[in-house]
Amino acid sequence: MDERDLLKTKLGTGSINIFGLPMCGKDTVGEKLAAYFDGKLLSSGAMIRQYEAENRQALTADGSLAPTDLFYEIVLPYFDKAELKNSPLILSSVGRWSGEEKEILRKTIESGHPTRAVIYLKLAKAEVIRRFMLNLVGAGREQRADDASLKVFLRRLNEFNQKTLPVLEYYREKGLLIEIDASGSREEVFEKTLAEIKKKLK
Repeated sequence: MDERDLLKTKLGTGSINIFGLPMCGKDTVGEKLAAYFDGKLLSSGAMIRQYEAENRQALTADGSLAPTDLFYEIVLPYFDKAELKNSPLILSSVGRWSGEEKEILRKTIESGHPTRAVIYLKLAKAEVIRRFMLNLVGAGREQRADDASLKVFLRRLNEFNQKTLPVLEYYREKGLLIEIDASGSREEVFEKTLAEIKKKLK
């Protein structure tokens, strides 16, 4: 059994949750991890944006997080989908508001996808804003509506600091948190993340 197969066996149908400021590379790392582990990628932001589009609502357009009760209503049912039953899950910022982490831990266990690790991609605020400005003028990733205004973007940074950092502290206390310097290239950040996951799953 090679190293990748061994890691896939150790993760099983467990889940890995990824957090970080906007522009830190969560989507890239999440996609690469999902491919590496043959898992399914679930992004709370994508699920909420889909809900907003289908219901013609703009719940997070100003950069605020969705209310917890609505977050539960939208996101939690995904864990019970039959097509996810036998796959590991790579979660992108699922449970960003302080208090939601406990329900996410409970739900991942209940659905057969216990949380095995939580990744925090750390990036300095100045670098985050630099990447945002590059994206604003057409470089980088495809632009989303909540990335089109500096005011909205700064609200998102503030929401992370006020509501999500306590979530990460909770995971730290549980021994699940892995902190990664996200200032390198996409491949470097992924390789660093994978190396730390290997240690966590040993």
